[in-house]
Amino acid sequence: MERRTGGAAVLALVAASLLWGTTGTAASLLPAEVSPLATGAATMGVGGALLFLVTARGAVAVLREREPRRWALIGAVGVVAYPLTFYPGMHLAGVAIGNVVALGSGPLFAALLEWMLERRRPTARWAASTVLAIAGIALLGASRLAEAGHRQESGAGEQPLAGIGLALVAGLAYALYSYASTRALAVVDAGRPSRDVMGAMFGVGAIPLLVLLAAIGAPLLHEASSIGIAAYLAIGPMLVAYLLFGIALRRVSSSTATTITLLEPVVATVLAVTVVGERLSPLGWVGMACVLAGLVLLVTARRGSGAARRA
Repeated sequence: MERRTGGAAVLALVAASLLWGTTGTAASLLPAEVSPLATGAATMGVGGALLFLVTARGAVAVLREREPRRWALIGAVGVVAYPLTFYPGMHLAGVAIGNVVALGSGPLFAALLEWMLERRRPTARWAASTVLAIAGIALLGASRLAEAGHRQESGAGEQPLAGIGLALVAGLAYALYSYASTRALAVVDAGRPSRDVMGAMFGVGAIPLLVLLAAIGAPLLHEASSIGIAAYLAIGPMLVAYLLFGIALRRVSSSTATTITLLEPVVATVLAVTVVGERLSPLGWVGMACVLAGLVLLVTARRGSGAARRA
């Protein structure tokens, strides 16, 4: 299941994860009349359209090739499903829980897709690092669930189970378009930049999202601050982050990529505590430490393994 992971690919994934980690906090700053569905549609609809525009010629070329087009269309299903479940999941369960469940389940779904479709069994190192990270995510989620139960507060955190269900669907959608991206990159012309595949996939996915945005997105235009937040979500965590994600997928498998990007829920949790005002118990902080330990284990093990092979 492993591919050689270059340092540049890891850095690209880390940078993308840092940007993604800000989405929940940014979305929480929007007025209450802006629905989570509108936020998701604006983020990946507008962002996907921008991604297509900056890669237009290459993205169209990808869509003209039969096999890459097939995987781009499959990935586009995940692109549409992800924001429509991720943002409502955060709204119902809270920024921390929504992020840790959605992104924490991503590596599991990605590994299942690789096993079912390619019969690629996870390596022991990948399994160990992922188990450690997932255990940390479970502790993070449990801490927020316990707190929500004790406080019985309204709004975010009032319906954590419904939010967790939506977040799991988001995790599957994330794994789907991550996996489809790696398959499309594997069959497309080797000389074609990875951003062309990402532009094709997200450009197709942007179409239904923009239609939905036109129907329910009017409240986003009521205040200049809302427009600014929506613009940030579309350009930073969407356009820039997914260009970086596409670069990284040239060098790593989808399951490895989704494991490294478990850094996102850690960032999201820190911001949820420091900016949004969500509280994290000692159990939650232990969970965050486990996630970071899993990431360190994955990256250092791969570097060591690569060095041994080169020697």
